[in-house]
Amino acid sequence: MNLKTSSNLETRSLLDELCNFEKGTVFDLGHPLLNRITHCFLNAAGIGAVQAVARDAYFTAIQGTGVDGSGGIPPEISSVKKNGFPGLRGETSNKSLEAMVKSAGKESLQWGLAAGMYSGLTYGLKEARGAHDWKNSAVAGAITGATLALTLEDSTHEHIMQCAITGAAISTAANLLTGIF
Repeated sequence: MNLKTSSNLETRSLLDELCNFEKGTVFDLGHPLLNRITHCFLNAAGIGAVQAVARDAYFTAIQGTGVDGSGGIPPEISSVKKNGFPGLRGETSNKSLEAMVKSAGKESLQWGLAAGMYSGLTYGLKEARGAHDWKNSAVAGAITGATLALTLEDSTHEHIMQCAITGAAISTAANLLTGIF
């Protein structure tokens, strides 16, 4: 009986750790900054992969519906389709699957890097300044937005600045709205 309770406790503690993944109990890299960056990277990477697969499923579903004369894709999103999935051209299912996996991998990496960078910057600024406020969020959002703009193929100075301003605005708004809803 004691052995059975012990195995249940071991199983329960493993399940508790997996259920409490957001608390960072599954991995410990030895420093809270590394734990936080890794945690945010993994969560956002998963979201990015799901987003890429959902977008691909949407484009696949509307491709044959004949919404307009350009192969079924509405004009307002046809440029996204052209730029988003260059490998999906109605070839064999293996090529389409390979293109989708590459796209999901790229998206998950981009989302993960953005979340990890933002989280690491806000943590570092909090430690350096001794306060967690909207200023940390604004700086971290601006740096993350500018860095993401640099990953695009045709990034201009104006585009980088626009992404930095947008990143700062979104992260500041999120910080100020925390606790309201």
